Amino acid sequence: MPAPRPVDPVELRSALVAVSAWLSGEAGEPGRPELAAAVKLSLRTLARDAPGKSVEVRVPPFAAVQCVEGPRHTRGTPPNVIETDPRTWLELATGRLEWTVAVREGRVTASGTRADLAPWLPIVRL
Repeated sequence: MPAPRPVDPVELRSALVAVSAWLSGEAGEPGRPELAAAVKLSLRTLARDAPGKSVEVRVPPFAAVQCVEGPRHTRGTPPNVIETDPRTWLELATGRLEWTVAVREGRVTASGTRADLAPWLPIVRL
């Protein structure tokens, strides 16, 4: 599998700014293309910042990435899985929501001993 295309920091920031008013409660939900871009670019950035294949981070319906050093997962359900909705992911990625709060409130499901993204969050502060 080819390496993912590097993320342009300007493109990432632009995608996150496009959904920022929604995340702040100042605007309605952005269009699907804007939401998808923000999720995909921020997840790709996470995969770059936390390289590895031991944790799978899922943000349906837009994307999933494998990241974090450790034993590589190759078949079936990964032992370390994190899943959340797009809004929660983007709040985590931009520092609007703390990892421990999101897990405690049930906004994130995290299973496995390596399923902790706190060291890599936020990805970008706006």
